[in-house]
Amino acid sequence: MKIKISCFFTFLFLSFYCSSQDWKTYPYTPTGSLISFSLDEGYHSAEAIEWWYTTGHITGNSSGTNYSYMLSYFYYPYLGFQGFRILNITNDDTGEHVFDTKPVNYDVLATDKLHIQASGIFLPKIENWKNKKDGNNKVIPFEYLIFSSSGNTEINLEYKTLKRPLILDGDGKFDQGSSSYTYYYSQTKNDVTGTLTFKGITENVTGVSWIDRQYGTFNPLEDEKYEWLSIQLSNGMDINLWNLFTDENTIPDNLKYRILSAYVDESTQYTTKDFNLERLKFNCTPDNEKCYSQQWRLTSNTNNIDLTITVLHNNSEVQLPFRFYEGATSIIGKVNGVDVTGQGFAELLHSYETPIINITNPINGTFNSAEYISWNLTNLDEGNPLLYDVSYSVDNKQTFKTIAEGISDNSYLWENPDITSGENIWFKITAYSIDKTLISTIISPSSSLFTLPVELFKDHNIVLYPNPSSDNLHIDLHRTIPSLTYQLIDINGRVLMDKEVKNISILQLDIENFNSGLYFIKLTGDNKTMHTKFLVK
Repeated sequence: MKIKISCFFTFLFLSFYCSSQDWKTYPYTPTGSLISFSLDEGYHSAEAIEWWYTTGHITGNSSGTNYSYMLSYFYYPYLGFQGFRILNITNDDTGEHVFDTKPVNYDVLATDKLHIQASGIFLPKIENWKNKKDGNNKVIPFEYLIFSSSGNTEINLEYKTLKRPLILDGDGKFDQGSSSYTYYYSQTKNDVTGTLTFKGITENVTGVSWIDRQYGTFNPLEDEKYEWLSIQLSNGMDINLWNLFTDENTIPDNLKYRILSAYVDESTQYTTKDFNLERLKFNCTPDNEKCYSQQWRLTSNTNNIDLTITVLHNNSEVQLPFRFYEGATSIIGKVNGVDVTGQGFAELLHSYETPIINITNPINGTFNSAEYISWNLTNLDEGNPLLYDVSYSVDNKQTFKTIAEGISDNSYLWENPDITSGENIWFKITAYSIDKTLISTIISPSSSLFTLPVELFKDHNIVLYPNPSSDNLHIDLHRTIPSLTYQLIDINGRVLMDKEVKNISILQLDIENFNSGLYFIKLTGDNKTMHTKFLVK
């Protein structure tokens, strides 16, 4: 009886193991996918650009030192070469790194499997990334050999893929950016063994890695700039994350620009645009030519994700073939209410600018305290929402007194200022990123102050509705006012409407022809001036 029970449980274990590993075979085509292995691990001659990319976190078996690395081969013919190779290796304990980019030719670029052999006058040794083979010269599914070298630093590694490939957007092909498409899959966790030579010292290493594969027309050298994050979490979940930026520095709300693909477990993976990526910290290069985000908060309702992602080293900038950031990250947070930790990589092609602002009111030498102080941001960037401080000076800019801090609007109504009419006044606007790395100030010309008591609609139970609106505004005054003047004002301080009405209790305004954005309305009557703001959608 014991033998029968033992055999039964052995059978169950083997059945479960074989079922969970059913993808570890060639050929393997995930259900509903346009991608097949090992065919699509190889080169696609019909596509405009292609690259093989891997990152890893490894530890020296002897020294206990922690390292991270990135290796990428691009097929992109240029200046007589077939492409280029990027190799970055960093000692994560000290921050020392070796970054190396070389143009290469490909002696071997297999189309039916993964076999890259790169050489060139600038490479010290022939490099390889290929499928591992057994003693009978037969390819072992989802196992690889990698060798790359730069002077006295090199990696010689073996990979074993541990998880079913993550097929982005379900079938592995989607539009990316305004006019390009990409085929895309990730192998989100691979066991790593082998040797690392770092600045002449060689030791055995172990760790885990990530593989990304793209081919199509999307070209990171020429198309939209982006921030990309890979995330490997302690609960077994892995995330591939993109924000692409238009030329106007916006991030449209669609899968061409906002992409979160998640491996949840062997039976569950998904792609969605419904997430938010908030930048928390920035860092500028020593020459101030580039400013990269360095910390993010990722939230998503799906699986209740709330993660903080932080780069390990702020100097991990690659200079060639163009300037971008590439480096390891650490991760903490929660998924479905459970604490998780993790590690990953950031590839950042999008750079942020110091804010450029101009004051739109006051601009004509006088300032009526019943008006809004307003300004424009001329280099808007959705990745970097700014905050503003407003201050004033009445001693010819020698000292400034703050009247508002940390506001997000591009205007401020200074209610009942405690200074005298007729004084000369200067306003200073300070715009800054959340961590104040990106910061600038502007001071208005001198203006003569004219004070007028200013009150908000709410102070008199005046109600404006609907807000936002796209066609009509209604203002319920809650009583009949014998004579009322109203003005509609845009964000630049321009008066768009200026009319007087008699004996009215409800005011209706047609805004159908207004552009979307923020506007102000000012009511003057009964020796009072009242303000509020509204949105046109």
